Amino acid sequence: MDELKGKIAVITGGAGVLCTAIAEGLAQEGVKIALLDINEEKAEKVLDLVRATGSEGLAVKTSVLSRKDLEQAAEKILSTFGRVDILINGAGGNSPKATTGPDQSFFDLPEDGARFVFDLNFMGTFLTSQVFGKIMAKQKEGVILNIASMNAIRPLTRIPAYSAAKAAVTNFTQWLAVHLAQNYSPRIRVNAIAPGFFLTAQNRFLLQDKEGNLTPRGRQIIDHTPMDRFGEPADLVGTVLWLVSPLSQFVHGIVVPIDGGFSAYSGV
Repeated sequence: MDELKGKIAVITGGAGVLCTAIAEGLAQEGVKIALLDINEEKAEKVLDLVRATGSEGLAVKTSVLSRKDLEQAAEKILSTFGRVDILINGAGGNSPKATTGPDQSFFDLPEDGARFVFDLNFMGTFLTSQVFGKIMAKQKEGVILNIASMNAIRPLTRIPAYSAAKAAVTNFTQWLAVHLAQNYSPRIRVNAIAPGFFLTAQNRFLLQDKEGNLTPRGRQIIDHTPMDRFGEPADLVGTVLWLVSPLSQFVHGIVVPIDGGFSAYSGV
């Protein structure tokens, strides 16, 4: 991965569990990391991990739903590093307010909860791709990696807004890949990964009870995952390194499942 050394990567949602592992993995290859997150304190802690690898970085408090925030972050990154080589759209997540259950039917889901989840996952990707994609268009090169989900391939029960948003991210990934290559430069690549089931702060309440035991939903997921476990954040790193490096220089407009075989298993 010597080709990645010295590259500049912007990671939104950089303080999240999955993006922390991605940031560390890239930093270990000599990539300089710009962490964008609404939680500045957590982002600074991830920045410490990045610097512990010997790489450089910075953390910028940013809402991916604010174009102004994103543009100010871009200015700071350009003034510090001079360019942007990689954009990883990692900001996202679900909310109990957009989740159906015994105490909240689909018909009673609050509009603000559903809208927030959809906007965070899709519009957060859309707006960030506009701001940093414009920089790549001027450079005539760059890599954008979106974070989709198994929900984009097979909608899951209980989480309609999240499933719809991730399906939109998948479609947008393909659209943006074509648009940027045809209109700006074939050296701008756009792909996505679709993580399977990883325990995070956003979904733990659905998959484990307070004692750490599997909920019925968690057990159902494991039973349909041939590798018989949830993913670990480090499981994403190898695929991410491949997709943002020249090793995948002719890979464009695809979504790669990282799911322990979940999408391959029919249940029979």
